[in-house]
Amino acid sequence: MGKGIHVQELPGIGKRYDVDLGSNTQRISIVVRRDGARDLYVFAAGVDDPVAVIEMSEEQARKVGALLAGTYFTE
Repeated sequence: MGKGIHVQELPGIGKRYDVDLGSNTQRISIVVRRDGARDLYVFAAGVDDPVAVIEMSEEQARKVGALLAGTYFTE
């Protein structure tokens, strides 16, 4: 996968993508489940447990992805 993204197979669940945000204080992981749902985990510096977990349907994740990619605009 691309530079700064580590992929791990989660047997029976899906795949986990750990994203390097270029800072020791910022870390996120995204789990893409086999059923299409996504889980976004946000970690604080030096903490092993996530400080926030956001569960999204496939459709919700696509909307958020479009916003982050800059492909969705309103005026």
